[in-house]
Amino acid sequence: MEKHEVDEIVKTKAKKKEIEDHDDILVKQLCEGLDTYRKNRLSTFLSSFMAGLEIGFSFLLVAIVYSIFNGEIKDEYIPYLASFVYPLGFILVVLGKSILFTEQTSLLSLPVISGKKTVGDLMSLWGIVIFGNLVGGYLIGAFIVWIGPELGVISYQGIENLANHVNHFTRDVILGSSVLAGWLMALLSWIITSTKTTSGKILIIYMITFIIAMSGLHHSIVGNIEIFAGFLVSDKITFIDYLTFQSTSLLGNAIGGVVFVAILKYGAFLANNTKED
Repeated sequence: MEKHEVDEIVKTKAKKKEIEDHDDILVKQLCEGLDTYRKNRLSTFLSSFMAGLEIGFSFLLVAIVYSIFNGEIKDEYIPYLASFVYPLGFILVVLGKSILFTEQTSLLSLPVISGKKTVGDLMSLWGIVIFGNLVGGYLIGAFIVWIGPELGVISYQGIENLANHVNHFTRDVILGSSVLAGWLMALLSWIITSTKTTSGKILIIYMITFIIAMSGLHHSIVGNIEIFAGFLVSDKITFIDYLTFQSTSLLGNAIGGVVFVAILKYGAFLANNTKED
């Protein structure tokens, strides 16, 4: 199919107010992605910075669970309890429309796959989003490391146990796990586009991020805070550990979102419309 033919289909479907099928979702995602490219770069940074701060509430709640139940129940059961509170920070971020890297991987890739933006444009925008997410994560992580123990709701041991749980896998396992998490997060963005009610969106966000937490999958932005906080309070987490985890999880999340959602969904879109021709 020629590019101008794809553009005509996109223009036609973009005018529709109701989402009826797979193609409508893709077009809405494509248009939303293009809108992000058009935003002022400072605005994009500030939005991603806020996402990095807001996702810290997931870390706060998970760290509380790790601290409260440390020594009270077997260590292997604590991550499963923490899974029930892990999604709450994501609900704040997604409903608040802040820009979270893992939710945006597919969204920002579609304009490149469709030929409307270049790979250089994508790398530049991803860089801004990731930088904002990480800086926000550093600040909220450091603040929680201080305020949590002062409030008596988090212990240094709880933070250390959480960081060790996230980081104790081999690099290959973290990469594969991150691919699955990136896939799910991009799918979350896809499904949210077709969901009209706030309650429905909350349910979708909770369900998908609960799967990530219960399965122990690695999310680069929440994991950034978890490992960074562990680095601040424990000698068992080194700066090299942090860098290794962060680079691996970012790569895996990007692969999962781009390959298993953006590329395959766009391929299905092309195949469907070629067949119609």
